Parts: sequence; C-alpha cells; structure tokens
Amino acid sequence: MTDDPAGAGQTGADAAALADTAVRAVESAGEYLRETFRDGGTPADYTATDVKAEADREAERRVLDAVTDAYPDHRISAEESGDHPGDGAYRWVVDALDGTNNFTVGIPTFGVAATACDRQEPAGPEADPVATAVHVPVLDDTYVAERGGGVRYNGRSVEVTDGVSLPPEKATVGMIIGPRVVSGGAERREWEAITDAVEPVCKRAIQTWAPVVYWGLLARGELDGFVCYYPAEREQVAGELLAREAGAVERADGPLTVFGADEAICDTLWDAASGAL
Repeated sequence: MTDDPAGAGQTGADAAALADTAVRAVESAGEYLRETFRDGGTPADYTATDVKAEADREAERRVLDAVTDAYPDHRISAEESGDHPGDGAYRWVVDALDGTNNFTVGIPTFGVAATACDRQEPAGPEADPVATAVHVPVLDDTYVAERGGGVRYNGRSVEVTDGVSLPPEKATVGMIIGPRVVSGGAERREWEAITDAVEPVCKRAIQTWAPVVYWGLLARGELDGFVCYYPAEREQVAGELLAREAGAVERADGPLTVFGADEAICDTLWDAASGAL
C-alpha cells in the first residue's frame, strides 16, 4: 500500500472547512443567547428531569441555518428538532443550548456545540467526530477542534497540559451522565456508586449540567479530568474531540469513559470508577 498525501490533504481541508462552519454556527447562536440571557431569558417548560426554553429552539434554528447554508446535503441530529435527513459524507450533532436549566435560572454557565461526524458511507453509520466548535456565550469564548489538527481557544493553540500539573488527589474533575442515568433504575444506582468511589480520590468532583463548557476547560488545562457514564451524544462527540485533540489520556469500556490530563489522573479515575461497577 502506498501513501496518499493527496487524500490526507483533502481530509484536512474538509475538517478545516467543517470547523469554520461550526464556528459560524455556534457564534451565531451564542450572540442570540448572550443578549437574551442579559435581557432576562425566555419562557420555559419544566419537568422533574428536564427544562425546555424558547431560547433552545431559537438558538438551534441559528445553528441549523449556518450548517445548511454551507452543507445542504448533510444530515443533522439536533436536540430540539430531531433528525434532519441527508446523504452527504458527514452528520452534524447539535446542542444549541447546553445548560438550559442554568440559562433559565440566571446561572451564566451554558454553551453551544456543533460537531461534524464521519459517515462510513452516505447512508451508513457514523464514526468519529471530525470537527467541532463550542461557544460559551457569556464569556464570548470559542473552542475549535479538528481531527489531527489540535484545539484552538479564542484563536490560540491549547493543550490539557497548559495548566498546573497536579497529582490525582489535588485534581478537579468533571462528572457527566446522560438521560439513561437521569431516568433512574440500575444505571442511576451504578452512577451513585461511581460517584462515591471517585470523590475520595480527587480534590473536587463537579457534576456538571453544562458539559461542553467544562470540556473546554479540560482542553486548556484548567480542569484535570472527566468521568462520563452513558453520556448524551450531543455533548459527548464535541467533548471527546476537544479532549483527544488537546492530548488527554483516555480509557473507555462500554458506557464508561474517563479522560485525564495525564496517565496518573486517568488511571486513578478509571480504577475508582470501573472498580465501582
């Protein structure tokens, strides 16, 4: 087999173009969310396990407009409007307001994520994320990652090692669950066991309801690790690409995934979390 630099170059060009579109999409939604948040938010519907705001739908419309303007044939999976069919080479995964509950109650920790994922064939299953952009509206921060191209934070390259190197017992880590765990049952009990095991081995474990914001912090070395159990795809594809391209150490088995800023933190979190199952 011979090398195919032309093919590699095309893949890189695709990722760069996808990333540019993702940035336009999330920053468009972010501008709207920032202004709306400062004006007091929008009406919302609450349930025991979730909240949906008018802002979710309007932010998503802005993301979808930007994506479809650039790639009208791409499939899109969006949290609010569901699946939009397409036969292009990529599928977009969109979370236009990650942290809706925070947004509605006046907590400025929320973000926007748009991620383009590979498709093995035009109508086939999706593979790995290729390009993503995450925007944090209140801070006006933007994170961009391309597969094989690293991570940029507000235009500069960043890595998980940019922060202070800490031993596991001094680490601050994020903890993420998806709807399957929130709904209760065995998965909820397993997560409670994981939490009980992880909290003693680090300084602080943050159970976040705006994961994309914290994935950005990991990518630039401000957070030390992540523990994920049955995470939602709409946040996870963005976070995994940010973490991988920023150099995080990863371990995964089934619904459990752990990232660490270094081997020691990853191993410590993995041993605790997996040992609880």
